[in-house]
Amino acid sequence: MKRFYNEVATQAQGQGWQVTLDGRAIKTAGGNAQRVPSLALAEAMAREWSTQGEEIDPRAFQLRDLADYAIDVASGEARVGLIDEIAAYAGSDTLCYRADPQEPLHARQLEMWEPLLAEAERRYDVHFERVSGIVHRQQPPETMARLQAAVAAQDAFGLAALRMLTSLSASLVIALAALEPEADGDSLWQTANLEEDWQAEHWGSDAEAEEARHARSEAFLLAMRFAALAREGLRA
Repeated sequence: MKRFYNEVATQAQGQGWQVTLDGRAIKTAGGNAQRVPSLALAEAMAREWSTQGEEIDPRAFQLRDLADYAIDVASGEARVGLIDEIAAYAGSDTLCYRADPQEPLHARQLEMWEPLLAEAERRYDVHFERVSGIVHRQQPPETMARLQAAVAAQDAFGLAALRMLTSLSASLVIALAALEPEADGDSLWQTANLEEDWQAEHWGSDAEAEEARHARSEAFLLAMRFAALAREGLRA
């Protein structure tokens, strides 16, 4: 598609902000007003439009796509189902499933996973069952309920970010940690990707696997950036 606009700007709209193209406000893919909660996010989305050349590259609108999902899906009737989908990761959180204690991998998991899991237990006043092996073990009902409440407390933009973060990390604990102020995205991604990195260290990797890992890492950091921009400048 050829570029069809000249001027990109942002404007206040109600309690939020919108991107405008030649003075016209953009709508979401679902036809809703594309209103976001912070000026910082609106300006970042505006840059996706302003940096386009003569030909528009749809792949460049990553923040816009997340905003559309937040508005069209996470703000609507699908919100309850989305909360259930995200919270369900707590029932099989990857940080709870360890190698057998005698295996070298177990020591790496303890080093990288246990501090994050213990911090989540303190923050949300919950207890996680740790498992050696792959046999599923139910988490305590109180744990599931409190983490469900933590997910439900997120606004639509937080839910959109959490959905991407949980699917990439297979961990609600990591995803929630990624939304915390001053979260270290690179460190959290290394934690999420520990087992794959372990396999690569011992058995090697190839260019295709490295490319896929990089793409997932970029998506993880994008979701963190989206959530942070959506909160920037807002009152706690």
